[in-house]
Amino acid sequence: MAVKIRLARHGTKGRPFYRVVATDIESKRDGRFLEWVGTYDPNENPAKVELKSDRIKYWLSVGAKPSDTVKSLIKRHMAE
Repeated sequence: MAVKIRLARHGTKGRPFYRVVATDIESKRDGRFLEWVGTYDPNENPAKVELKSDRIKYWLSVGAKPSDTVKSLIKRHMAE
């Protein structure tokens, strides 16, 4: 089973809110996931990012691939 760390969209129309999830590659965008590892709220200024660093490190260590957006969120969050 291949695992990907990506965003799952929540919120209302025009006011998106995202959860950062570890999921099977074949799952739908908002479908089943293995673990919820953070949140991303682009509606706030600056955008609010909360990540569970230990769980993200775990998933990356077992071979999970982050999406491009999640990769940039991780890089920005780890720099702070």
